[in-house]
Amino acid sequence: MSFNRIMPALGFLVAIISAFVPLEWWPLILLLIGLVHGFGGQEKDPVIIGTVILAAFAFPTIANNLNAIPMIGAHLDTIIDHFAIAIGGYAIALLLLDLKNRVMPDEA
Repeated sequence: MSFNRIMPALGFLVAIISAFVPLEWWPLILLLIGLVHGFGGQEKDPVIIGTVILAAFAFPTIANNLNAIPMIGAHLDTIIDHFAIAIGGYAIALLLLDLKNRVMPDEA
């Protein structure tokens, strides 16, 4: 399995666990997973980068609507909200890499 498959799967697995196991460190753990994915994968496709940034903003809004589902809505909301934290870390890393590449372009 490649790095770009393992890290999102790990982020989603941790987001699921965080919905059922209370721990105040979950947001930091998920942010670090996203940052490692972003800095390790170093995505170059601008469409994927835009999609990641859009997902970081949209997922929490979508998650809030899941609260209307009886019995499981709150858990789904927590899972998607926490996964959005990992996506946010990924987006931050990609934006920082893009900024670095603009300020210090590769020398040919």
